[in-house]
Amino acid sequence: MGSGQVTSSSELFDFQGKHVTVAGLGVSGVPAAKVLHARGAVVTVVNDGDDARAREQAAELEALGITVRLGDGSTLPEGTELIVTAPGWQPDKPLFLAARAAGVPVWGDVELAWRLRGPDAAPWLAVTGTNGKTTTVQMLAAILRAAGLRTAAVGNIGVSLLDAVLGEEEYDVLAVELSSYQLHWAPSLRAHSAAVLNLAPDHLDWHGSMEAYARDKGRIYEGNRVACVYNAADKATEDLVREADVEEGCRAIGFTLGAPGPSELGVVDGILVDRAFVENRQRNAQELAEVSDIDPPAPHNIANALAAAALARAFGVPAGAVRDGLRAFRPDAHRIAHVADIDGVAYVDDSKATNTHAAEASLAAYEPIVWIAGGLAKGATFDEMVAKSAKRLRAVVLIGADRGLIRDALARHAPEVPVVDLDRTDTGAMLQAVTEAKRLARPGDTVLLAPACASMDMFTNYNQRGDAFAAAVRELGA
Repeated sequence: MGSGQVTSSSELFDFQGKHVTVAGLGVSGVPAAKVLHARGAVVTVVNDGDDARAREQAAELEALGITVRLGDGSTLPEGTELIVTAPGWQPDKPLFLAARAAGVPVWGDVELAWRLRGPDAAPWLAVTGTNGKTTTVQMLAAILRAAGLRTAAVGNIGVSLLDAVLGEEEYDVLAVELSSYQLHWAPSLRAHSAAVLNLAPDHLDWHGSMEAYARDKGRIYEGNRVACVYNAADKATEDLVREADVEEGCRAIGFTLGAPGPSELGVVDGILVDRAFVENRQRNAQELAEVSDIDPPAPHNIANALAAAALARAFGVPAGAVRDGLRAFRPDAHRIAHVADIDGVAYVDDSKATNTHAAEASLAAYEPIVWIAGGLAKGATFDEMVAKSAKRLRAVVLIGADRGLIRDALARHAPEVPVVDLDRTDTGAMLQAVTEAKRLARPGDTVLLAPACASMDMFTNYNQRGDAFAAAVRELGA
């Protein structure tokens, strides 16, 4: 890890009279436009869409004196000095290519929030990774609250960063979830401490390559002051720490599901143990909590808890608060959520497992499994996941547009596993899928919805997909 200069809050951008283009309406664009306008910027909003919702948002902004261009998100408005973009807009859009050619900087909403922080702003404990970000940030916030600190889970979750930074509520520290999209557009972000939980192929259509995806994730470590937390089981995360330019004295802290070495957190005989933030870490260790304090105690969730604990300990939180925070934490819906037990079979909703890495972690938590999978593959391949999980599978029920990719992987790596291929993508397919899974399951099995795919071919989002699964389970159990 190198040592570099950190952008200070004194280098804040003066927006008065600046011509700023906001790219995209929606969750981040509308508040960004309002904030910039209030600070004296001359704001133009550009948006690809021109539907009823966009026109409604445009009318709201135009009433304030903000210019809005609907149906044209590609043309760089004349005189633009800065672009603030919604995080999902791809870097190769013509708007950004034109900005690069003209030397116009591009920020995301996270960068804007970072630049608008006051001189006494709360430090950020930041989390990214392919999977587990939301759960880890919520665990971290619970631990920080248990330590008596004023905090909130913000960023790609819950409270927006702009609201957290500019609102009236005062915080001691913020638990910040950051996506690869957000990090791509946040060049000057400098966290107190940060964690990359894991890296697996995802959003490659947006980033262009695995290398670019990893590079954007690694931005979270730049300028860290106290700790760069990495996954000892995922060498790519440690490599990102090695490449990071951090403040002098910042430490690399690993987490592992095994016994921890010095400067690591890990697990010994069902106990979460800290050998990083203790005196004489070569010999000493601090007990933090029991695995049974984690809900649910699936392997990937234990890893999330260790990462959250590492960030909290980097901020000086005592061991007792780690235990109390983990005990208080409850996972969101659709994250390995137990729905019901029917005739000795457990039904578990992990609709949030929208990629192969998340689904593989979910499959590793149960055995034997009747697996419900399928949806939009987003360019993913399934051979590695199926090969690793084959021995756990009792049967598989496939739904969704790209189910054939999973079916082919099963034929190659688990030919003995029975497969039901439901040739339908309507929302009613979930009831049939659960009915087939119930027929195939035996007492002691788990029927697991872990699709390994996105949901938009059949559902509005993964929440609706999980709700459909839970409703089908309840209907069959009635």
